[in-house]
Amino acid sequence: MLRLRARWSAVADRVEAGTPADRDRSVDALRALAILGVVLGHWLVTAMTSSEGALATTSPLAHMPWLAPLSWVFQTLAVFFFVGGLVAARGHASARERGVPYGAWVGQRLSRLFRPVAAVLALWTVAAGGMLLGGAAWDTVHALVRLVLSPLWFLLVFAVLTAATPLAVRLHPVWPAAVVAAVDLWRFGFGGPEWVGWVNVAAGWLVPYTLGAAWAQGRLDRRGPALALLAGGAAGMAVLVLWGGYPASMVGVPGAAVSNLNPPTSAAVAFGLAQCGLALLLRGQLARAAVRPRVWAAVALLNLSAMTVFLWHQTAMMAVTALGLTSPVELPGLHTVPDSALWIPARLLWLPVFAAALTVCLAAFHAHERGGRGRQGRQGGAGATAGDGGAFRPVGLARRREASRV
Repeated sequence: MLRLRARWSAVADRVEAGTPADRDRSVDALRALAILGVVLGHWLVTAMTSSEGALATTSPLAHMPWLAPLSWVFQTLAVFFFVGGLVAARGHASARERGVPYGAWVGQRLSRLFRPVAAVLALWTVAAGGMLLGGAAWDTVHALVRLVLSPLWFLLVFAVLTAATPLAVRLHPVWPAAVVAAVDLWRFGFGGPEWVGWVNVAAGWLVPYTLGAAWAQGRLDRRGPALALLAGGAAGMAVLVLWGGYPASMVGVPGAAVSNLNPPTSAAVAFGLAQCGLALLLRGQLARAAVRPRVWAAVALLNLSAMTVFLWHQTAMMAVTALGLTSPVELPGLHTVPDSALWIPARLLWLPVFAAALTVCLAAFHAHERGGRGRQGRQGGAGATAGDGGAFRPVGLARRREASRV
């Protein structure tokens, strides 16, 4: 244990030494919290059950609706889009100052976003084909592949918004919020077709994204706008849930008539506004915490592996669940029906096992996320990749990785 602490301290010192003095560590901390929220949320509200040799997915929220407030803690996508809008707006402004064409800038950002996806698709294409040829039930394969692919919608939306950054910096958040409200009114008030709700997939997440762009322009630096976002968003969500008929859960619940997330509703937008306000208010505390080298090292390294963590965390959970099916005894919290409060502590005990499986995935597939950054690291030194406030790359860590390749 002492040796592990010593090694971690050495890594933390290298990361600290490679961090520019003007790095806004609170932004990285917010992004790390958003990633952790997504991962832990999926691990806690997604359950895989076994029945007659087939796997199916369910949720503790479907069996225990009183757990809905749990989704308020772990549904952190608005924070991710908020930070994404900030980083993209700063990056685009920096690129324009340096004379980098829009096409080159957006191409670089999108290639960084989608490069790691190829490994996931390749592995699961082979795995799904192998399971079907091996006699696995179609429902089982469908449930597994759906869990892997369903988070990829996030990347498509994020890519579209990234490409639209020059427009987003000129757009007031009230306009996409108004689109979401109009679509909801049409769907729920006038019985409009369900498909129109998918307009909100872009409009709903454009709200925090444009708020991030406003933050980049200095329009949210004062405490007043943050308090207004928190109070207004929380009040709006409360009104919509208590009197507007919207569900309390901020994630999808199997079997529910309405989902706040697929597609986003006005309740989800109000909730996101409150989250963005809270994020702004917590910036000072996060920045002070991130000054500590060990804390900062954890934040920086998680940012370095963000895409790999996001893309492989469901695979890690499913791998553990599949191995658990070979046990001759029932394993509570793993593949049992989440229909009682006892399932919750049992599930919490499995989180370190999921994390260990995810660590294996990181070791195997993180190279796809790094891609060709070695040359960038040598040219740009520490800090933001390509000068746009993006992924953190400390000098010491970059040199160590380059040396290991030679």
